[in-house]
Amino acid sequence: MPDSSTCPKCQSLYGYPTGTSMMCPECGHEWVETQTPEPEETIDDSSLVKDANGVVLQDGDTVILVKDLPVKGASKAIKAGTKVKNIKLTTGDHNIDCKIDGFGAMALKSIFVRKSG
Repeated sequence: MPDSSTCPKCQSLYGYPTGTSMMCPECGHEWVETQTPEPEETIDDSSLVKDANGVVLQDGDTVILVKDLPVKGASKAIKAGTKVKNIKLTTGDHNIDCKIDGFGAMALKSIFVRKSG
């Protein structure tokens, strides 16, 4: 425990230890000083892109569509089971950029694919 600490209530610099907690001489606030160790490495779970089965995807992976996907402006849908090679992960709602044979460049949602292999 440090010898002095800033009071979280009044921001006084004169907080002092009382044995099991800290006390502020100016406002009388008592608090427990918690020491949280620095995490060695944290993975931001929100930045991971997962497929329909929860498997983490990476750039360059090959994926397979799990359902038919209609395409605006195209006369037919992309069929389930279509293999898409060499994907590129992006941010946003449609988090996969890829090229699909017969359709060209596309943006897909990861919830509609599963990792191949």
